[in-house]
Amino acid sequence: MSRVKTTAALYRWWVRWPEWSAYAAAGWSLLYGVLGLYWTAGGSGFPFAPVHEDRMSGSVLEGSRVEVVAPIMAVLGLLGAGVALVMARGTGNRRVSAALIAVGWTMAAGLTLVIPDYTLLAVLAFAPLFLVFVFTGVPGEQEGIGDILYWHRTNLIIVFVGGLLWAAATLVYQRRARAACGHCGRRSGAAGGGPSRQQLLRWGRWAVAVACLAPLPYEITRLAWYFGYPLGISPDFLRMMQDTPGMLEIGLGCAVASALGGVLTHGLVSGWGEVYPRWIWFKAGQRVPPALAVVPASIVSVTLVPAGLMMLWTTEMRDSWALYVPSLLWLAWGAGLGAATVTYHLRRRGACRHCGLGSDEPGDDVRRDGVAAGVVTMGR
Repeated sequence: MSRVKTTAALYRWWVRWPEWSAYAAAGWSLLYGVLGLYWTAGGSGFPFAPVHEDRMSGSVLEGSRVEVVAPIMAVLGLLGAGVALVMARGTGNRRVSAALIAVGWTMAAGLTLVIPDYTLLAVLAFAPLFLVFVFTGVPGEQEGIGDILYWHRTNLIIVFVGGLLWAAATLVYQRRARAACGHCGRRSGAAGGGPSRQQLLRWGRWAVAVACLAPLPYEITRLAWYFGYPLGISPDFLRMMQDTPGMLEIGLGCAVASALGGVLTHGLVSGWGEVYPRWIWFKAGQRVPPALAVVPASIVSVTLVPAGLMMLWTTEMRDSWALYVPSLLWLAWGAGLGAATVTYHLRRRGACRHCGLGSDEPGDDVRRDGVAAGVVTMGR
């Protein structure tokens, strides 16, 4: 019973995110502002200091000078904490609101998309292996998880989380500045209902096409390398990968996972993304919860963008197009997947549980029943 109560309490806390997100962003900013002061005063552990290449991250700040960056971190952190608290307390006049929104989205974009590297994407891709490594140990020369998620990388995860907090806080503040619901963004008495579901579906199909085509060069090159073809790389580089245990297998696994992700991406514009098909026998004909698609797709899309942006300032791989171009296309992949996810969310959302605004279009239940019947029939 205690576990059930704990889960219920966490859920109630989570659904109230518009109430606490700005305070969380303020707390995160204050913490990093204090750490900036500590590093400015000569404290150890500056996360962007030059280190051995085995412990470097791909962040745009990697290798920066503590005497330059740490004071900037302190100022931005402390000022950011004040801005977030102002956001939490309510809206000001139009000019003040516009300035706060600009600051908030700049903080969110910098922390979430610009400063991080591919670490978040790697953590997502290899999360199952990390769980195994906890019990079996890390194979190879590494002595533990700490040799994979060392401080320069772990810091980027913390920075990324701070960016998400800033994005949530700014979104809520922007909605409240428009006198809209902090949860759904709808506004009572607003003229126009926005794009129709048919229009959203058309936009979603274009976005899905981009999200499925962008990773193709990555998938093709990794498959070629696994089967011994040095597509886009030198034969010597291929031999080095062949001589490194597990390296080609990891590439193949990532390519297969990417292809399977493309199949799932199609669900954002397909009937089986709204109603379970017959081959999922224990759920056939039932409505797919929108969050089941929106949450993982959002996480993947956001982590793809910084991994792609990293290629813009990483020069080591530019000599080989097969290493550089497929990774750079992660930008298009993340943008396409993110756009497809937004259109899916807007198309499927119903009335807001908090403000009561919004409703299904007339006849939508009939449409869903028709989709369900069609999907179940196709699964036979």
